[in-house]
Amino acid sequence: MKKTLLFLLLSLFTTVILFGCAGDDSESGLAGDGDVEDTNAGETGGASGTITMAGSTSVQPLSEELAAAFMEQNPDARLEVSGGGSGAGIQAAQEKTADFGAVSREIADDETGINTYTIAIDGIAIIVHADNSVEDLTLDQIKQIFAGEITNWSEIGGADEEIVVVSREDGSGTRGAFTDIVLGDIELIQSALIQNSTGAVKESVSNEVNAIGYVSLGGLDDDVKGLKVDGTDPTAENITSGDYPVARPFNYVANEDEDLSELAQAFLNFVESDEGQAIVEEQGFIPVN
Repeated sequence: MKKTLLFLLLSLFTTVILFGCAGDDSESGLAGDGDVEDTNAGETGGASGTITMAGSTSVQPLSEELAAAFMEQNPDARLEVSGGGSGAGIQAAQEKTADFGAVSREIADDETGINTYTIAIDGIAIIVHADNSVEDLTLDQIKQIFAGEITNWSEIGGADEEIVVVSREDGSGTRGAFTDIVLGDIELIQSALIQNSTGAVKESVSNEVNAIGYVSLGGLDDDVKGLKVDGTDPTAENITSGDYPVARPFNYVANEDEDLSELAQAFLNFVESDEGQAIVEEQGFIPVN
């Protein structure tokens, strides 16, 4: 009985010593050889803050795509994109009510007090059936066709056949650009066939030998024929050089008296980068860099 009691006391004493040693080893850093660094505690990285943009509704969808890509890379950044028209974009930059104004046209000489950054070019091809003998139209002839003032191909050197006008739906960015560049304040002919996509416009034109329509340059392919306008082919090179007339720049503008914020400059750098310009091209526009 005494031997058993002595054995239990010795075992308990040994356990206490071992436990104490283990505690000492842990506190002395033997497990990690020093303090462990918390690699998860730290920064998310990237730019932070808010950018505001207002202006052209034609530029707005592209701006939203660029903003989404930028915010994905910079989770602490926020871009607020709104419309209002190109004039509103100019005014927002002049009055410093937004970091950027968006403008889908050339800047007028009397629109002063701003710096301009061209981010893309929107080019539109005028298309006809591949068998149509007409190769070249003036900008004014195109305007008259879509306004219903020229109604027969024979009036412009083609066959004695009635012209079938095909247009995009109201609200389409391509239609908005075409209206701004070609029609201006003139109404589209009421008999125009309205299609809700680039593919549908091309299909209509490719299936009707007397049809004429328009598509963004990125939608032009061998199913239809792209007409020369004022003697110039609808190519990216001619649009970029300014020789092809059915095109317009997409601009960001900012107040010239105030430097861009660090965040705004970071976003502009992204837009002008290869990655940003790839998004421009993906959206059917012509990159500028």
